[in-house]
Amino acid sequence: MSEHNHVVNKDGALDMTKVDDVLNRISESRKDGILCDFELFQNYLSKRINLGKSIGLSDEQLVNMAQKIAGYLSDNEEPRNREEKLLQELWKVGTLAERHSLSHLLVKLAQSSTPQLLQ
Repeated sequence: MSEHNHVVNKDGALDMTKVDDVLNRISESRKDGILCDFELFQNYLSKRINLGKSIGLSDEQLVNMAQKIAGYLSDNEEPRNREEKLLQELWKVGTLAERHSLSHLLVKLAQSSTPQLLQ
């Protein structure tokens, strides 16, 4: 896959405009596998955060990415469990600043979990 298909360029720059494209390329069955259970979602997020840290992304870049993804999920995916429904409802009623704070909390929550193997 070429560089233009990734959110992080080879020079380490984060291109937030590509997030929607990357998310749209995930198959429905893969999305279902990630989103069907909140622990699986948290695990997936934890692995992605660890990957981002390993390539040098800052905490704020990770939070901005989480915020972009949360917005995408809120707009494009139906919640598959109670936890996702609560997050979606909080997202919808939150101001931009509150959504950013919620993104910080999601990253912090994911960092506190121990990632397990996912396909």
